[in-house]
Amino acid sequence: MPHRPNFYSCRDPYYKDFTPRPSPTILRAMAILKIARMGHPVLRQVAEPVQDPTAAQVHGLIRNMIDTMRDADGAGLAAPQVHVPLRLVIFHVPAERAGESEESAPTPLTVLINPEIEPLTEEKKLGWEGCLSVPGLMGAVPRFTKIRYSGFAPDGSRIERVAEDFHARVVQHECDHLDGILYPQRMTDLSLLIFQEEMRHGTPDAMREPTEDESEPV
Repeated sequence: MPHRPNFYSCRDPYYKDFTPRPSPTILRAMAILKIARMGHPVLRQVAEPVQDPTAAQVHGLIRNMIDTMRDADGAGLAAPQVHVPLRLVIFHVPAERAGESEESAPTPLTVLINPEIEPLTEEKKLGWEGCLSVPGLMGAVPRFTKIRYSGFAPDGSRIERVAEDFHARVVQHECDHLDGILYPQRMTDLSLLIFQEEMRHGTPDAMREPTEDESEPV
């Protein structure tokens, strides 16, 4: 059996679910939103700030995004991916993708509104990423290995965390969507942009650590 790559993907085929789904007795219908694909204008624009994180319309969008992410077996989703140009992302870090440090530990489903990211190191590391908006493909992307991110929860409370490794990669990937950036635009070697199903042949020989120049802040 080929080695299973350790990569981040909005669509994560190795992690099907992370919280119990609603009981069939709950009357609220699931709303599965259409996911925008690479090339759609909504994915190329800078999203607008959310004016009131506690607004009912925002909470409705969050519920629909969670339903959509679960339906797509996703690990993260940004509002522009469902054709809503607002600065809002959802994500989680499952146990099998977590590290040993507190900053890379498993993270439950998180809703982050109006996020901001601050790199805490100049070090970057290549890692495989996929995306619901770029179906079928994956690429090796250099990301900062340690960041601080902040924003607001749906109840208006402040969120501030330090993240490392996979946790940091998830947040950077999702927040890029808010600035009109898809992961292929972050790649430095397009020979490492491949179809996910071709990973059955093994990791490409060109997979390598970032060079000194690639480790500079962006």
